[in-house]
Amino acid sequence: MITGASSGIGAAAAELFAAEGAAVVLMARRGTELRRIAQEIVDQGGRGEAVTGDVTSAEDVERAVSVAVESFGGLDAAFNNAGWGGLGPQLHQMDDALFDQIMDVNVRGVWNCLRVQLRAMLERGAGGAIVNTSSTAGVFATGVAAPYVAAKHAVLGLTRAAAASYGGLGIRVNALVVGSTRTELLEQVIKETPAVEEAAVGRAIQRRLADPVEVAQAAAWLCSDRASFVTGSAMAVDGGCTAV
Repeated sequence: MITGASSGIGAAAAELFAAEGAAVVLMARRGTELRRIAQEIVDQGGRGEAVTGDVTSAEDVERAVSVAVESFGGLDAAFNNAGWGGLGPQLHQMDDALFDQIMDVNVRGVWNCLRVQLRAMLERGAGGAIVNTSSTAGVFATGVAAPYVAAKHAVLGLTRAAAASYGGLGIRVNALVVGSTRTELLEQVIKETPAVEEAAVGRAIQRRLADPVEVAQAAAWLCSDRASFVTGSAMAVDGGCTAV
């Protein structure tokens, strides 16, 4: 199960997971794009189902997990990638609505997914792996986008708590600390504030933005048996941004 799968990192992950043999359930709000990606996977000989839904809705998440169970026999892995947040105004100028929206998508969305996914994995009794998308904003603050920074810190907390609670039951839970990635969301921010790209590139040792597939490859590894002794981790996929 991959959330935020209609574009960017989620879409890249959907294509990569399917190419590596996984049956994928794709979830996002934008149904047209989601169905197109799922159909491309099927046309290439893979297995994919599209579920239009919002991670802030527990009912939508339940529906997506049910598709995994009913169509493919169970849920083995999940990549909770859906997220949202731009620069926004300074903290003292923000209203409650913006704070609530950022927290709902980034924190409640992961919370909703974890509860249902863990339940499905426990009922099946075969373990599993879950990866949550955090950000370099979950490790340090940038001085802007305060709710986003808070939300991505919370994702790491949820990840570690779930890993501690379910590790003995064979379920691994990890997070990706993602650096600036050339997604539609970031492209829109750069369009509105061109200086953002220069600042993002300047923070990374590699002096570039990530391609979405580079992040997807890290998620695929964490979901695979190759990462069998990795849980509760916050894996940096950031071009070295958090190393300096």
